[in-house]
Amino acid sequence: MKTLARLREAASRALRLDRRGPARKFVDRAVALAGADGAPPVFATPFLSIVVPAYDAPTRYLDELVASVRAQAKGAWELILSDDASSSAATRAWLDARASEPDLRILRAERNGGIASALSAGIAAATAPWTTFVDHDDALAPHALDRIARALSANPDCQFLFTDEVVTDADLAPVDLFLKPAFDPVLLSGVNYVNHLSVFRTDRLKSLGGVRLGLDGSQDYDLLLRYCAGLAPRQTLHLPYPAYLWRRDGRSYSVANAGKATAAARRALLEAWRPSGATEVTAAQGDLHRVRFDGAEVRWPKVSVIVPNKDAFELVSRTLDGVMTKTDYPDIEVVVVDNGSRDQRTLDLYRRLEAGRTPFRAIVEDGPFDFAAAINRGVAAADGEILLLLNNDIEIPDAGWLKEMASCFAYPDVGVVGAKLLYPDRTIQHAGVMVGFGGLAGHWYLNRPADFPGPMGRLRVRQSMSAVTGACMAISRAAWERVGPLDEARFKIAYNDVDFCLRAREAGFRVVWSPFATLVHHESASRGSDETPQNVERFRREQDALRERHRTDRFEDPAINPWYTKDRSEPEWATLPRLPDPR
Repeated sequence: MKTLARLREAASRALRLDRRGPARKFVDRAVALAGADGAPPVFATPFLSIVVPAYDAPTRYLDELVASVRAQAKGAWELILSDDASSSAATRAWLDARASEPDLRILRAERNGGIASALSAGIAAATAPWTTFVDHDDALAPHALDRIARALSANPDCQFLFTDEVVTDADLAPVDLFLKPAFDPVLLSGVNYVNHLSVFRTDRLKSLGGVRLGLDGSQDYDLLLRYCAGLAPRQTLHLPYPAYLWRRDGRSYSVANAGKATAAARRALLEAWRPSGATEVTAAQGDLHRVRFDGAEVRWPKVSVIVPNKDAFELVSRTLDGVMTKTDYPDIEVVVVDNGSRDQRTLDLYRRLEAGRTPFRAIVEDGPFDFAAAINRGVAAADGEILLLLNNDIEIPDAGWLKEMASCFAYPDVGVVGAKLLYPDRTIQHAGVMVGFGGLAGHWYLNRPADFPGPMGRLRVRQSMSAVTGACMAISRAAWERVGPLDEARFKIAYNDVDFCLRAREAGFRVVWSPFATLVHHESASRGSDETPQNVERFRREQDALRERHRTDRFEDPAINPWYTKDRSEPEWATLPRLPDPR
């Protein structure tokens, strides 16, 4: 009776819905929606093996973990506790007392071999079609396995699924949320944002040999990279449900051995990306990562820099000087498309540059400003393997920006690459475009400080986006030829970049944004704002065209979690009428 009472108390602590704080309210809402969505099925056989590597785990944590699993859908799981020769007498006594409980399988190592060894033993013992890992100090949220089972049943091609997470304090009270984008190998190369809860097909997991030794602290990152290598997009699935309660009490191996864990992560990343040309992995910031594709043996493709302009001598001279004298790139040509400059200083500048060492051409034709037509005309005159669209109001403070943008084409299927743009006051102007913001498309985290990390540190690493701004946008020649030119009929000035990126994605190309190419954008300094009276009618037509062509009023951008709001540059947790679909 004492054991039963203790388990009930543990379950109460693990699953209680304390109303304090926004994270708790979010979890409460998600759990309520899941609970109202019909009774979970009773499974004849487990579909999921839950492997828990344990070492000197506090018994209260083990009680809460087991209680959270036992509260899941009946028959859905088998729970495997893989003890790594715990030295704690309390932990050993807890394991001894539960050795005969029918719904627990307890593995006892003869000697301590590390977390990778404990995980490998658990994987070898798994018998269900799917396997997941839960740390001994964490827990599952209510309805987690029911939601996972439904998602897998509806997506039979899936080979890998991951969920959102709740960060908790030592008492499992929610304090923060990890609301994740869809699966993105580019983002994963900078940070293990996938983490918990990850669900693997057991047969594929075993065929890889399970967890590798010698990478303690990042063994899960390494396994994830190896497991997901070669999977098609339809085979990876993100379940936007806060299924995992991640207790942060400062006792985990990765916290206590942060330096070793980070070094192990970078070793795993280098091995994963070496076939794509990676030469090293360096620090992005702190424990975030930057995979480098810019080694000494790299063959840099020719880049054609296309700059629309009219007069604006001060602006365009600074931009062209930055490209032609302050950029560390071995093979550049510059094409300026000018719609009728009258300023003699600008025309003289063109003549001087045409006589310089860097290939330069100015196409000067009178006419109204039309960004899409200017870019299309410039591309027709260019012969680079990469086409770099660049506004005439861009300032270049960093010599390595173009090598970084060209490097990003080493990732699979990349057709478009965007840069990080700052306002002159060094606040964020562009960190990627979120399609669907405001019913159209918008930049997120506008006006935040230049070093603002964003959710999960995302603004400090590369990642896939649905769109990036044409103010500084690199396009592969292959993508341009398959996707076609910018749409001069519908998007003369605004949204031609968003339209092109969305068409590129539809054609199978990836759009990547990088913070390691950071430029300064004196936005609208030359052509003026879209909000002036003379431009507002044209701007509204282009807004209507974007909604019509791409349904942006109902677009679910995979680069942002569906639990976020879409009505502001800095999204917040949203209150939804139903649970989001897996994607």
